[in-house]
Amino acid sequence: MTDLDTVLTLLQNKLRRQILERLVREPHYAMQLAEILDVSQQAIVKHLKELERGNFVMKMKVPSEKGGPPRTIYSVQQSISLRIDLGPDLFSCEQRTLPAGGPMRLSNRLPKGVENVVNTISGRKKISVGEGLTHIQQVNEVLEELDRKRDALISLHQHIRSRVSAAVESDFDHYEQRSVVHNLLDAPRTRFDLNAMAQEFQLGKAEMDSLLKVVKQRLERQLGERAGHIVASSNDRDFRYWLGNL
Repeated sequence: MTDLDTVLTLLQNKLRRQILERLVREPHYAMQLAEILDVSQQAIVKHLKELERGNFVMKMKVPSEKGGPPRTIYSVQQSISLRIDLGPDLFSCEQRTLPAGGPMRLSNRLPKGVENVVNTISGRKKISVGEGLTHIQQVNEVLEELDRKRDALISLHQHIRSRVSAAVESDFDHYEQRSVVHNLLDAPRTRFDLNAMAQEFQLGKAEMDSLLKVVKQRLERQLGERAGHIVASSNDRDFRYWLGNL
């Protein structure tokens, strides 16, 4: 699968996006794309090579309709989804792979509201345009409802981060301390890469250990002061139970 940075680099170009928009409908020749998009064939071939290197498209030789030598035709190869959320106290950029399999295999992962679509199209290789439009409209309505709910959840997430950021700003004096806390908030279930963090801050092991110790102490103080809890643990415990992912 193509890495996220490569995907973003390839898709930032408008012409490449226009090429992909045509190729997802049906395979095209480079000359076809040049005529449709009103761009030189040389430019089209250049962008197709970039997309091919990024595993977005694949090419194959097909017999010429006019009896000449085989011609090269291009089609889209991989299926992905990009999600970018950006705003104050909000940044998420991820690439997701769409699940494989037919309608019945996907059925246990689909939301309610499309069961009849799955049952209707399963086992069929072809459906009419009219029937397809009906199914697509139904799926789009479910997608729009899911998107509205996701938007609301992302907004709620942003509000939480905004309030946490205010506490981080007031309780942590140094940039490095705040960065550690924000890394924890970005991926609360992921173990820190302490070596990468030490390299970013240009700190030695002893300095990094001291930084983490200060952060832990201040987080525990926050918990005790603002939530009214007492945090207790044995002296030989390196990390408190709720900071175990550090």
